[in-house]
Amino acid sequence: MTQSEPLVLRRWSSRIRTEDREAYVSYIRGTGVEDYLGTPGNVGCEMLLRDLGNGSTEVSTLSWWRSMDAIRAFAGEDIARARYYPEDDRFLLEKPDQVEHHIVVVEGLGLPVRPIV
Repeated sequence: MTQSEPLVLRRWSSRIRTEDREAYVSYIRGTGVEDYLGTPGNVGCEMLLRDLGNGSTEVSTLSWWRSMDAIRAFAGEDIARARYYPEDDRFLLEKPDQVEHHIVVVEGLGLPVRPIV
């Protein structure tokens, strides 16, 4: 990573059935999390759950990357396109086509933040 390249957050969200939370978390630990952490340039990831109270739960994954090239190594050339795994159809109530990328300008994880300038 060059000095001018900032840390990048990749964010993806969808919904699952609330009753599938435990199975889905276990599934993602063995697929997405392993892929994130096994890709050079990834500096961590988190998965968030939020019960929506209607039998569904919002799930979001956040992953931090040292560069857009590192994200490309994980996601392919079209980094804005969501990446899915074979069993995702079993769990996901919706499969958004796109993910979000955010430049990290302030952080408190102890990771080096690069200025945008």
